[in-house]
Amino acid sequence: MGGYRFLEHISDLYIEAYGKNLNEAFKYAGIAMFAAMTNLNEVRPNKEFSIEVRGYDLKQLLYNWLEELLYLHEVHNILFSKIEVSEIKKVNEEYILKAKAWGEEYDPTRHESKLAIKAPTYSLMEIVEEKNNVKLRFVLDI
Repeated sequence: MGGYRFLEHISDLYIEAYGKNLNEAFKYAGIAMFAAMTNLNEVRPNKEFSIEVRGYDLKQLLYNWLEELLYLHEVHNILFSKIEVSEIKKVNEEYILKAKAWGEEYDPTRHESKLAIKAPTYSLMEIVEEKNNVKLRFVLDI
């Protein structure tokens, strides 16, 4: 079963997301970022977004994934409470991630404001793939 946890970091947000495969771990990486921003139980999955990101390796793919979710948050004022990563595959020399995310526009009267995420980083980034277990560790600049 996948999930995430917040790890100790002196100044930023350090997250470990995990799952039985890359799809599930990347899903929880996105969920963890929004859980740091607000109480996800208060976010209705009313609007659907289709997302595709690319990277030359899995670390760049993770960075671009988090950056795209943050971009959608900033541009559309959206909070995501549900994410499904349908595929991560390598095509030629590039990784491609396809996903859908659901959420709603931020409403300060209903949505608790926690942390403001500035950007993903490559700091302390790790991707550990084992049989039936993938762990992603990454730092978000707050």
